[in-house]
Amino acid sequence: MDVGERLKQIRKLKGISQRELAKRAGVTNSTISMIEKNGVSPSVSSLKKILACVPISIGDFFTDEAAPDKVVFRRDEQPDVGTDNVKLLLIGATVKERTTNIMREYYPPGADTGTDMLQHEGEEGGVIIKGEIELTVGQDIYTLKAGDGYYFKSSQPHRFRNMSDDECQIISANPAS
Repeated sequence: MDVGERLKQIRKLKGISQRELAKRAGVTNSTISMIEKNGVSPSVSSLKKILACVPISIGDFFTDEAAPDKVVFRRDEQPDVGTDNVKLLLIGATVKERTTNIMREYYPPGADTGTDMLQHEGEEGGVIIKGEIELTVGQDIYTLKAGDGYYFKSSQPHRFRNMSDDECQIISANPAS
């Protein structure tokens, strides 16, 4: 899916200018412009923040209204909703009124969800498939290796970092919003 084009379509459909959307979301007009031109790829949290100002859920953002109900989602049907350094492939992105985000996550060596801790509603869990990841939840820091899993309330500040020399792969689930 072309995230920039989809944002532009929805913004225009709702009758909101780039300037107005930027003002509502607390970002610069050039940020919205760059996203729409695919000059930058917004993080999941940034995209959620912008979409909340439209308003539209991230699930509905990735839903094709005309698409029939699907059960199987091939590799090329899993859009990357991650950032430049973390690849997050969303499974079932086109499912209308989806309540859960199921993702294949890829963290190359040194990748990090950012110095700002993540925090959102709901709970999340996952299983490390390959490599290892450093997970911070609140003040606690854990090193998880292949086969280890996690589950916590997402309202707690949290962060993921790959401190190893190998790629880390995770299958995760969290609430769609």
